[in-house]
Amino acid sequence: MNATIVVNGAVERFTFESGDMLADVLRAAGYVEVKKGCDTGNCGACTVLVDGKPILSCSFLAARADGRAVTTVLGVEEEARRFASFLAAEGADQCGFCAPGFALTVIALSRELPEATEEEAREYLKGNLCRCSGYEGQNRAIMRYLEACNAR
Repeated sequence: MNATIVVNGAVERFTFESGDMLADVLRAAGYVEVKKGCDTGNCGACTVLVDGKPILSCSFLAARADGRAVTTVLGVEEEARRFASFLAAEGADQCGFCAPGFALTVIALSRELPEATEEEAREYLKGNLCRCSGYEGQNRAIMRYLEACNAR
């Protein structure tokens, strides 16, 4: 199969097998910032944005991305670094494996629900697991990040 996908703003042409998942296709093309954790769509490490919405790329057929915009964490690097500073300030930055998918989901949250309550934020991030933390520092960082985004 062939697909044309806009990745981080650049038009790319991909060739892959019909059942290949987007995470595998992106990683094979050099987008190694897309992580693979559970490979079952449960942990969120593989999250990318498709047309601005977070999706689990390990369970998203690459063919479904044809003609669409895919954003990895490198496509929103400045925003991701800004969010990372909030995590660091709360002592919530850990090993970093889940960080790209987690950051993309938080960035999508800030765009979709900029005034999210803590409960709404927790619900939005339900599929992003971090094996290193207890989540409280991350939750504080998310809420402070949203506040800072709204203050702009």
